[in-house]
Amino acid sequence: MSLDPTTLLVLTIALAVSAALYLAVEWSVVRERSLLIWSSGFAIITLGSFLALLRSRGYLLVGIWFANGLLITAHVCFLTGVAWFTRTRLARGWWLLALLWLLMLGLPTHAWWSRVMLGVQSSMIALVTLRASSLLRPHGASLSVGAVQLRYVLLAHGLFYLAKAMVAIAPAAVIDLAAFGGAVIQLSLIEGAMAIMLIALSMTGTERHRREQHIGQLAARDPLTGLLNRRALKAGAPAVLAQASAAHPGALLLIDIDNFKQVNDLHGHAAGDQLLEALSMLLHEVLPEDALAARLGGDEFVILLQDVQAAQLNLLGENLRLGFGHVARKAFPTPAPVSLSVGGSIFTTPPADLESLMVHTDATLYEAKRAGRDRVVVGTVGPQAA
Repeated sequence: MSLDPTTLLVLTIALAVSAALYLAVEWSVVRERSLLIWSSGFAIITLGSFLALLRSRGYLLVGIWFANGLLITAHVCFLTGVAWFTRTRLARGWWLLALLWLLMLGLPTHAWWSRVMLGVQSSMIALVTLRASSLLRPHGASLSVGAVQLRYVLLAHGLFYLAKAMVAIAPAAVIDLAAFGGAVIQLSLIEGAMAIMLIALSMTGTERHRREQHIGQLAARDPLTGLLNRRALKAGAPAVLAQASAAHPGALLLIDIDNFKQVNDLHGHAAGDQLLEALSMLLHEVLPEDALAARLGGDEFVILLQDVQAAQLNLLGENLRLGFGHVARKAFPTPAPVSLSVGGSIFTTPPADLESLMVHTDATLYEAKRAGRDRVVVGTVGPQAA
């Protein structure tokens, strides 16, 4: 089978349809909008390639101008999908591409018409594609191999069209477009078919990595509060514990909700869940960014901090106690006050492990409850407890 333009267009249609369906199926599973936008781009390429087949029948307006316009639109979809994927807002100036393309209809039929058409189309596609590649630059290395691949595939694709634009605007004495026109078209169709396969696979790879990251995050989080679960806390604790020193002490807080059962009994379990969520929101508001906050289960919470002094830990515990008590009294009144008992430990040398530190801190929590609840008790873990 010879690789004439008609055969290459048919091959492009088949690949574009496959890519559109492939990304649409992926979207139906993960519901990530960028996949749907990219799928739409390949669907538009399918339609544009089909219309390009009409060139041989003499329908130049539809087969060249309109088909090329759809090709540009498809690449705008690729850019939009990348912008959605990277959470980037595109400037409204990109709409000027549509206006510029409409103005092409006003050009008079002339010998240089094909050069202008090729130059404008190639420049637009190069501009859009290179912009999409640049959006992935700050994210590619940190996101996934798929994102890096997509970035470089788009970069190569954009540079190819930039070269086409330069060929179109080169003086006729340098490049005779009429003599090389057939080769340019054939090379462009081959590159387009290869780009469809590589772009579609790279797009899927970027989203699969993000989905795997999301699944990993869900596995490490308590589903109700969004805080870390016990397993994730144990995994992250060693790095925090190891940083403790006399100059930069570490700290652990154990939190227990007093009279929490009354909320469930009087207001229902949904109210209890709301109160747990309120406490988790309060933790997000008052804790430093490097703190590890976890729900151990039920109404028990633990916070692991670094570089904190005893006075700061007391103040943090009091802020949590007062803030939570206000929310609980206002939202779900009970005969006995729903409050927080907080036990804390300061350590200046790395403990043997998280479990031994929690055992020591549990003693301060018990002391807070024995003293009447609704209070903060902070102790110190000596070097001998390490």
